[in-house]
This record gives sequence, structure tokens and C-alpha cells, in this order.
Amino acid sequence: MTRVLVVDDEPQILRALRINLLARHFEVAVADGGGAALREAADWHPDLVVLDLGLPDIDGIDVIHGLRGWTKVPIIVLSGRAGNQDKVEALDAGADDYVTKPFNIDELLARIRAVTRRTTVHEAELARVEVGAHVVDLAGKTISGGVRLTPTEWQLLEILLRNPGKLISQRQLLTEVWGAAYVRETHYLRQYMAQIRRKLEPDPARPVHLLTEPGMGYRFQP
Repeated sequence: MTRVLVVDDEPQILRALRINLLARHFEVAVADGGGAALREAADWHPDLVVLDLGLPDIDGIDVIHGLRGWTKVPIIVLSGRAGNQDKVEALDAGADDYVTKPFNIDELLARIRAVTRRTTVHEAELARVEVGAHVVDLAGKTISGGVRLTPTEWQLLEILLRNPGKLISQRQLLTEVWGAAYVRETHYLRQYMAQIRRKLEPDPARPVHLLTEPGMGYRFQP
């Protein structure tokens, strides 16, 4: 069974998530503070952490940093902080996804399923990825249908495809593709993502696989 650690200082949210996750055959532990969360994670080794940012003892961002000091466990932030800067800060700290309160339980469960699926995908399975009607061979750097990408387009696409379902922040994409000096050049991403969509999406104006999360980053939805 997949182990999920839920961290929130609101008892009703802890109770609701525990009930819903147990009903879907997850193993669940709960913590109502950052210190308790870090101790529970170290003792229990969860497969996924659902984390509120507004904790009474340690800020959720610091909990993310604490976890990332020793584990790559996927972290989904569940927070009432709706500002883009809060979301970007959490993603840059190492969170894998961000869901804003009040939340739809079905959406959160879909994000949890996506993250847990991603952690079980092996490198060999990622070598060939379907994007709509196209098959992208990441090892051979080829795309079915004779589609050709520039080296920069390949770099962007590969980061997204190797992290299916994960929200990749603008800062991470800009740093990995262009370098740390370009973290504010978000127009680069808009331009190149538009080019990639024109080549791979059936309707580039209404993408279904290469998605924009406004003000935060991009996500590949299989």
C-alpha cells in the first residue's frame, strides 16, 4: 500500500483526508505541525507527503527544505496561500505540486494518483512517450510523423516528459535550459512552448498535454 503523510493544523481537514485516502486503500499517517511532520517522515518513510504551508510551529516551506535535505519523497502542497509567489516559492523549495484551499477532493486525489504513478515509472518506460498522436523517442531524439525540434525545444520537452503530471516551475526550466542568469526571461518559455505546441498538439490554442499553470510553470499531462 502507498503510504501518505498528511500534514495540516486543521483537524477537520486531517480527518477528511484520512477517511478519503483510507477508503481508496492508501496507508495514512497524520501530523498537525512541522516538527511532528519531520519526525514522522523520518520514522515512517512515507511514499508521499501532503503538506499545508501555514503550520503553527515551522513554516511549510522550511518543512520542504528539511525533507529535501535527505529524501526525494514527492510533496504536494495543500495551502490557503493562493498567491503565485507562494506557489513558486514552494515549487522552488522542492514541492512537486500545489493545490489551493478550498480544494476539490477529487482533484487532490487525481494529483496524488499522478504523483504516485510517476514515482513508479522506470527510465526505460520513459524512453518512448506518447504526446497526442505522436510518439517521442527521448533516447533516439526522434518524433513520429517526421516532426523536428530544435535543440532548445528538445531540452524543454524532455524535462517535461520525464516528469509526467508534475508542475515544473518557470525558474527550474529557465535555469536548466538557459542558465541561472535567465530566471526572469519568462518570455523565452512562452515563445518556445508555443513552438512546441504547434508541432505536437492537435489544437495548439487549446493544449491538452503541454499545459501552462499561469504564473507558476508548465506541466506535461499524459
